[in-house]
Amino acid sequence: MKHPLTSNYRLLGFYVIFWAAIGVFNIVLQTIWYNVPLTSSLLDTASNFVLYPLLGSSIWYSIRYNSLEEVSIGRLIIFHLIAASILCGIWLYISYAIYQPFITEKDKFLKDGLPSKFFAGYIMYAIYLVFFYAVNYYQSLKEKIKKEIEYKALIREAELQALKSQINPHFLFNSLNSISSLTVSNPEKAQEMVINLSMFMRYSLMHNEKEMVSFSRELDNIKLYLSIEKVRFGRKLNAEFEIDAHCMEAEIPNMILQPLFENAIKYGVYETTDQVTIKTSCQCEGNFLKITITNDYDASTIKRRGEGIGLRNIRRRMEVIYNNPDLMKITDHKTSFEVQLIIPQKQAVS
Repeated sequence: MKHPLTSNYRLLGFYVIFWAAIGVFNIVLQTIWYNVPLTSSLLDTASNFVLYPLLGSSIWYSIRYNSLEEVSIGRLIIFHLIAASILCGIWLYISYAIYQPFITEKDKFLKDGLPSKFFAGYIMYAIYLVFFYAVNYYQSLKEKIKKEIEYKALIREAELQALKSQINPHFLFNSLNSISSLTVSNPEKAQEMVINLSMFMRYSLMHNEKEMVSFSRELDNIKLYLSIEKVRFGRKLNAEFEIDAHCMEAEIPNMILQPLFENAIKYGVYETTDQVTIKTSCQCEGNFLKITITNDYDASTIKRRGEGIGLRNIRRRMEVIYNNPDLMKITDHKTSFEVQLIIPQKQAVS
């Protein structure tokens, strides 16, 4: 940690102005009120309000390497008593050297003032000590807050990447199994699925480092995902979209929608022989983008409907990004399952 007076020019300016004002006041008071000769007053001011502030700035180093947390109180008191004595001794020696050429038998002001300076030196040392401890505490607190912010940002980034990594392999595993089956039963569809899968994964990798994308880009990717699944399920999978055109430029977290559709297919399409419709609607309401995904499902084939890893990850991602745990709402209508995402925007979407 650097010296506050050399690293903060604003503080240094206040420091100089403060002691300069005190020095001018001292000269005026001594010469006018106490009739002290101007020369003696100037020498006294130079000693007290120029020399000591210069020497006193070194007290910073005595507290910088003797913090209250690391050193016992008894040892700290002894250290500062010794440091104060050395500093006052140096200050008095230099002051006397400056005074000596000007002290005469008639001029008792400077000569008699030297002994009292020793006590004053201890008082000023204590004042400097409090001041520098306060500055040191403030700077340490600022550095601690800065490091905590950086640390939280790293944790947030790592957590988001971990959540994403749990989603993508799951989808990839299912898709590769489907391709493996199709290579025997329908090679043409297998080839189509491989091409679409490569495009989908390219999008995923392309936006891995960018957390936010436009809703239109994410929607295009979802349609590509559905085309992959359409190869697997054929007519069983039906997708409908009701999208407000004003919402297309809104920003959403990348790859946030795919697990929702994967969940709808897993519990809706996969578990029945009937056609299942996955309906996606999107509206812009002020500074919020509301995306609702609803899918039919056969309640008789599913005993318990809860949050899978995909839904839990989305909820956690939304909480990490927006610092709000209530941005995803899940509603089970017994014959249909609805998930709504409420995504804040920096400004109203129009």
